[in-house]
Amino acid sequence: MAPAVPGTLERPHFIGIGGAGMSGIAKILAQRGAKVAGSDAKDSPTADALRALGATVHIGHAAGHLADDASCVVVSSAIRADNPELVRAAELDLPVVHRSDALASVMTGLRSIAVAGTHGKTTTTSMLAVALSTLGLSPSYAIGGDLEGPGTNADHGDGEIFVAEADESDRSFQKYDPEVAIVLNVELDHHANYASMEEIYESFETFIGKISPGGTLVVSADQPGAIELTARVRGRSQLNIVTYGESETADVRVHKITPRGLTSEVTVLSGGRFLTFTVSVPGRHYALNAVAALAAGIALGIPAHNLASAIGSYTGVKRRLQLKGEAAGVQVIDSYAHHPTEMSADLEAMRSAVAEGTRLLVVFQPHLFSRTQELGTEMGQALALADASIVLDIYPAREDPIPGVTSELIINAALAASAAVTAVHDKSAVPETVAGMVKPGDLVLTMGAGDVTDLGPEILAHLTDSGPAN
Repeated sequence: MAPAVPGTLERPHFIGIGGAGMSGIAKILAQRGAKVAGSDAKDSPTADALRALGATVHIGHAAGHLADDASCVVVSSAIRADNPELVRAAELDLPVVHRSDALASVMTGLRSIAVAGTHGKTTTTSMLAVALSTLGLSPSYAIGGDLEGPGTNADHGDGEIFVAEADESDRSFQKYDPEVAIVLNVELDHHANYASMEEIYESFETFIGKISPGGTLVVSADQPGAIELTARVRGRSQLNIVTYGESETADVRVHKITPRGLTSEVTVLSGGRFLTFTVSVPGRHYALNAVAALAAGIALGIPAHNLASAIGSYTGVKRRLQLKGEAAGVQVIDSYAHHPTEMSADLEAMRSAVAEGTRLLVVFQPHLFSRTQELGTEMGQALALADASIVLDIYPAREDPIPGVTSELIINAALAASAAVTAVHDKSAVPETVAGMVKPGDLVLTMGAGDVTDLGPEILAHLTDSGPAN
């Protein structure tokens, strides 16, 4: 196990160990024999999973949680400087390791695939992890969401391949040196860290510059930002570029995407051969994610026909159009979409997957004040794709409020786009509000990156007890 920085990761203490990115690294280190400890704001199944691997997990943040024998403290960009455990680390003169450095460390010495892009990273990383596992290659992986099959976001495998979700939000993906990098799309997001598209492009260019000599960039041939990025980096020495998508110029070209209910059948042309395989989630964007995964695997030398077949064994990631259940004839599905492009893609996917005449109701929770300030209008316009929407207050996550920035920005934009939208400020009132709006046969989509996901089971329970009002 190689250290990320001076001061080893043999006895790391993770602040916020239950987070999607942090918990994955902690799991891998625990599986490799490290003495892992950490803290999180609340208990969770993730905390229990870490304890089962031998980790010590404290609930709440306190200086006393940091053990005297800790070798370093691992943090993400969400951890504030006044966190008592971080303050205590400074008093003890312990090395502070950023999450990205820790992940770079556990990837050292392996053939790595880093999956980047404004949208679709978790799904694409997951497809690769599942496909490679199905082929018996025993990859290690670190993903920003739990796989439906194994039910985990990370694993230490015995093989030589490591698949990692590469986060651009805080530029941390610039720490990795992958053999293969995937760029799915490039759009303006994470407004607290990027002031312009030019800064976004520069960040992605730096990421691509870290690809190991002779390595491969797999990049969309369709998405405008990805096309611009490709033009900027084409011609770099010792970089192979493989494009994928529906464009006639794509190296791995999508020939056909056929919706089949909540799945899709995809046919691609690669190396002069047609390959057809199944994607277990609906929608064109998920099909294209699968093609990106296919192209990356081929770049590592895995036979295309084997990989295409194995991708069919992928069964989804929690919160990516995940069916939560059905009650009183109403299906409830959960979506992590929080950027307007993601919202539109998931709504269009559900439209293509459900029967004609099915009504689609969205319960949307905006994520971050900065994102709402910049993209609230586009969020409201995306909600016009639903038959009706409920909009909650903004989930702040790591941010402080911005004066004048509320979910009203989204609601006003939705109303201007002729959408049927209702504001609900009390999250506990949502199940009853939904029951008053739906009828048997409808579909409810809970959408957002915050705790809106908790509402799915509550809506189902209310419908089971009381039924729809209509």
